[in-house]
Amino acid sequence: MGPLKGIKIVEFAGLGPGPFAAMLFADMGAQVLRIDRKGGRLPNKAEVYLRGRQALALDLKKPEAVEAALKLIEKADGLIEGFRPGVMERLGLGPETCFARNPKLVYGRITGWGQTGPLAHAAGHDINYIALSGALHAIGSAGGKPVPPLNLAGDFGGGALYLAFGMVCGILEARTSGKGQVIDAAMTDGAASLMGVFYGMLASGIWQDARGVNLLDSGAPFYDTYETRDGKYVAIGAIEPQFYRELLQKTGIADPEFDLQMDRSRWPTLKEKLAAVIRAKTRDEWDAILLGTDTCYAPVLSLSEAPAHSHNAARNTFVEVDGIVQPAPAPRFSRTAPGTPTAPHPPDSERVLSDWSFSAEEIRALRDAGAI
Repeated sequence: MGPLKGIKIVEFAGLGPGPFAAMLFADMGAQVLRIDRKGGRLPNKAEVYLRGRQALALDLKKPEAVEAALKLIEKADGLIEGFRPGVMERLGLGPETCFARNPKLVYGRITGWGQTGPLAHAAGHDINYIALSGALHAIGSAGGKPVPPLNLAGDFGGGALYLAFGMVCGILEARTSGKGQVIDAAMTDGAASLMGVFYGMLASGIWQDARGVNLLDSGAPFYDTYETRDGKYVAIGAIEPQFYRELLQKTGIADPEFDLQMDRSRWPTLKEKLAAVIRAKTRDEWDAILLGTDTCYAPVLSLSEAPAHSHNAARNTFVEVDGIVQPAPAPRFSRTAPGTPTAPHPPDSERVLSDWSFSAEEIRALRDAGAI
């Protein structure tokens, strides 16, 4: 089920963005095969990003296992790997070797720094990649230090999503040209791309190169989070004048100073005043007044609260798979809707190889060689 039904992806097991990109393919109906290391740690059902695919364990130090991987790659539309540059080549599974076996293969490579450049071989994590892209500098409160936005902007947004998008583009193009290609998805590139609007605003003079003083970074009183009387938080984003006016009306604010919405010199004072208003009621009380109106309001829900919210429940935004509550596949499709994901599977090498058209004799030879 799903719009990518019929697409085959071979994923070499890794951490973070590579598996997340593979999950996106699996969520959309692609047949994804994860190649684990023989003797490696087994996945558990709470590792949501490993859901929805088959798993095979190979000892890639053995030539028989490398040959088996190449036979699988012959049948695939795409490949995902997230090792440092050169690792797949040393294993005998680099792009040129794979293209020789499958000229239409889309070879997806996900790294932090990219396949080239002075930092290509250095270690790093999400926080480093978004730091180099300008994204981390822009996030935080005025006068405070940069705040990492979890690992959303590098690993998953700038990495996995761009890798998956790039690979789908490559697969579509290969259907016309008959030729595959390498997709070099660097998290530095992706995070920079996500910041495109802000670089444009900076160039136009409507964004300051400082934290917490701009329209969308908590500088504006009408675009920030506020604490309620019960110690919880609400999010307000009433940017447009008509939404801002409704916010003032529904919160009971009649102070004429609030009429000067875009006077940046007044923003710190207005923020203090609005904070005092919001602090006068509980989050539930503000929900009753503001939620569902044009005030651009929402309660700030915890990870345990979000799945139970009535809007998320009505849209089935979260599903339960083998006892684990997790986000459902996104986005929605009117005709080729994806199915409910399956829990992560431990390697089941012989069955998987049979599913991918390996003969009983080939499977027996791999087992006897210790390759699986």
